[in-house]
Amino acid sequence: MTCQLGHFAIHADDLDRARHFYAGVFGWAFQGLGGGPPAADFCQIRDATGAALAPLGAMQSRQFNPAPQPIIGYECSIVVEDVDAVARAVEANGGKIVLPKMAIPGVGWIVKFLDTEGNLACAVRYDASAQ
Repeated sequence: MTCQLGHFAIHADDLDRARHFYAGVFGWAFQGLGGGPPAADFCQIRDATGAALAPLGAMQSRQFNPAPQPIIGYECSIVVEDVDAVARAVEANGGKIVLPKMAIPGVGWIVKFLDTEGNLACAVRYDASAQ
């Protein structure tokens, strides 16, 4: 199976404060889905020219955290061929599914899980037809 890091997310209490910090440190720019202004609770991270980062990045409110404790660090998504198979493997190897498979409309399918150490991670299969 071929896997690679496909996405990371920075969880924040105050998105304006966090955007200001990362713009000042890395020169990052931020935009909302569809190219609009950043939303109060979510935005895509862009480089100083406005191009998407590789891997893709997002900044989001902590309200999107399905884990029982705050995420301190970056939530990473690993690109996989089959999120259902990954979910089964997570549970078979002692992990816990905290967000069952769901569609991110126009992006793909995602499952979020805790590893055996309590770290939150995601498996994603990109599929523009996901609804």
